[in-house]
Amino acid sequence: MAERNWAGNLTFTPSAIHRPRDIEELRTVIAGAEHVHVLGARHSFTAIADSSELVSLHGLPAEFDFDSGAGTVTCGAAVTYGELSVELARKGLALPNLPSLPHVSLAGAIATATHGSGNALGNLATSVDGLELVTSAGELVLIRRGERDFDGAVVHLGALGAVTRVTLRVEQAYDVSQQVFENLAWEALTEHLDELMAVGDSVSVFTNWGEVAGRVWVKRRCDRSGAFVELGEAPFGAPAATRQLHPIDGGDPNACTPQLGLPGPWYERLPHFRPEFTPSAGDELQSEYILARGDATAAIAVVRALRDEIRPLLHVSEIRTIAGDELWMSPEYGRDSIAIHFTWQRRQDEVERVLASLEAALEPFAPRPHWGKLFVAPRDALASRYERLDAFRALVARLDPRGAFANAWLEQRLLGG
Repeated sequence: MAERNWAGNLTFTPSAIHRPRDIEELRTVIAGAEHVHVLGARHSFTAIADSSELVSLHGLPAEFDFDSGAGTVTCGAAVTYGELSVELARKGLALPNLPSLPHVSLAGAIATATHGSGNALGNLATSVDGLELVTSAGELVLIRRGERDFDGAVVHLGALGAVTRVTLRVEQAYDVSQQVFENLAWEALTEHLDELMAVGDSVSVFTNWGEVAGRVWVKRRCDRSGAFVELGEAPFGAPAATRQLHPIDGGDPNACTPQLGLPGPWYERLPHFRPEFTPSAGDELQSEYILARGDATAAIAVVRALRDEIRPLLHVSEIRTIAGDELWMSPEYGRDSIAIHFTWQRRQDEVERVLASLEAALEPFAPRPHWGKLFVAPRDALASRYERLDAFRALVARLDPRGAFANAWLEQRLLGG
């Protein structure tokens, strides 16, 4: 019954993997399981989704329901962002942002506060208007925006129940242009970081922590391009690329969404990778730390000081911004944020030793790790960084009083103590 995650660094060995075909079957499975968790698209690098019994929701109907009056779409939680984008495009609709990888499921991305990039764009969970979930008692519960549990339930880490359907806010479709600039100097990044991150709706800096900061990926909505300064050929001294590029040196650029400033549909530009290709390096590990925007320059300097430890294990790093929110367990809760992401070679023991050094060096900035990626911070350190943690634990106790959705990872990192 062994199942592996996408990266291949985890093996799940449940006693059973359930594949219900409808909600009633799912309710029966969950109510009868001592410990259970939903297994999504398997893009997590931690054991956050592990349990003695697992449930796949891919057999449930996707059922895309559009509400033009409310400006929302409701669909099955196992749907991927790539699949949803196709359905939205048919209706002339769009989401405000997308993850780098369109391969991830709605439920998994929302539960872990996965994000794209953009000063004014929150993580993907901030587009949620409602969740339908099955609790450990087998009850079907609907939680809507504005209700008392909403802010605590959206970024739920799989600890509240099995999310079956998701309602998201949508808007009219738009085009986006994507352009890459190369050889950004470190001085230009640190001295003009705020200006640089404001040149597009979504801006990413890809770096290997070498002699230069690296490449800048700029994505701009064509319906409001006048809101930005003209990029010119070399913003902040970084010349425009004249060929399609991959974030990782030597990676196949055909796997990436179109660049070179050519406008195209939102869903073909906002992700870094195309859904029909293996994203990123494939054979990799990932970790990410989210910090307050005001600490960005100092945090980058701290990471640069560790470059001799980092670079031998690294494929690439990405620096992005995310708007703050009010979702209790979101790493962006209460603060506009900067995220420093690491795509590592799959050498986990060595990576975790470097993560210990990284986290110790970043400790003065109270970093919040991405819930679905590797980190080594203990429960006490995490607890000090989430002021609504006690409220979240109370919500977990109320919706899952028998602890069916708890697992060793959640107990060790968050819920125990």
